[in-house]
Amino acid sequence: MTYPNAAVIFDAAIAIKCFGVGVSYLIIIGDLMPGVVQGFSESAGGVSFLVDRHFWVTGFMLVVIPLSFLRRLDSLKYTSVIALISIGYLVILVVAHFVKGDTTQHRGPIRLVRWESAVATLSSFPVIVFAYTCHQNLFSIVNEIGNNSHFRTTSVVVASIGVAAAIYILVAITGYLSFGNAVAGNVVSIYAPSVSSTIGKAAIVVLVMFSYPLQVHPCRASVDAVLKWRPFKRSESPQSSPSRLASQLASSKSASQTRGDGMGETRFAAITTIIIVLSYIVAMTVSSLEKVLAYVGSTGSTSISFILPGLFYYKISSPASPHHQRLMKEDDDEEEDEGDEDEGLLGGRGLKGGLWRKRLLRRLSLALAIYGVAVMITCLVTNTLFVAAPH
Repeated sequence: MTYPNAAVIFDAAIAIKCFGVGVSYLIIIGDLMPGVVQGFSESAGGVSFLVDRHFWVTGFMLVVIPLSFLRRLDSLKYTSVIALISIGYLVILVVAHFVKGDTTQHRGPIRLVRWESAVATLSSFPVIVFAYTCHQNLFSIVNEIGNNSHFRTTSVVVASIGVAAAIYILVAITGYLSFGNAVAGNVVSIYAPSVSSTIGKAAIVVLVMFSYPLQVHPCRASVDAVLKWRPFKRSESPQSSPSRLASQLASSKSASQTRGDGMGETRFAAITTIIIVLSYIVAMTVSSLEKVLAYVGSTGSTSISFILPGLFYYKISSPASPHHQRLMKEDDDEEEDEGDEDEGLLGGRGLKGGLWRKRLLRRLSLALAIYGVAVMITCLVTNTLFVAAPH
């Protein structure tokens, strides 16, 4: 670990973030399913339990529970394909309505460049951070991917974030131009009742249902690490102290294939059960998705996206750090094996050719961490006072 005594804080942030995201998924299911049922059958409104959010949250828990007990992310590849198909349908739905122009009668004024207010910006920023926060699954991906070289993993990260950003921008622009300032947080929910919009709502339900286990996986590993954490003594070697990162990034292929998380069966089942039960209880008692996104985006997502990456890089890039020397050696070996197509984690040849670049990257990483702390405090205060507070 780069900061052994702070490991419990880092893992706690990841656990809180993933737990909050899982809760938000269950809330979305409870909010959308009554409308989906009524969209397919108008008479369903006369059956009380079919329009009760608690019934649908409970019912879908029976689907996600078995998926949440899978040890490897690779086991979720088929359900992830179904989720990707759902995303594809939603994108086509939004773009098709924009091209068709059938929302003009409900469209409000369109503001191309006009700042609404500081409160609106700060309350929306955590949601943007929330949308791009997937860092917690990187350890499992590196551990399970066939070729986990730096060049390959970087390609996976760039492709994933790039595709997500393109989809976000496309849907955001076409959705806003369709409704203007009358647009809602869930653009699919404000389309005129039709079979296509009902299928769109159902696609969102399928998407979040199969995404729930992807949050349980890192949440479980982080909770396990928090429970195993012990104060680090200076007399101990950082490499000898137990850490989740070391176990998840183990180079042994056989170890990762048999038991990638290093947890016994009883411990694995107990932690998973606690996460599922607690998320179910929160989703049944809290119906405001806005509050969940406000707090999770302001705390957990900001920590994982800005603070932790900045602190990690600042630590391992220190010339006096043993991690720096080891990573530089690994980068040299990768360059030789891959024909110099990978520049290495710390900059490769470009970094070696200029000391200024190493110093710049180190200062930027520290600036990123400081920026993350400022964003967390500002957005948390703003959301607490103006968004999540009762009106």
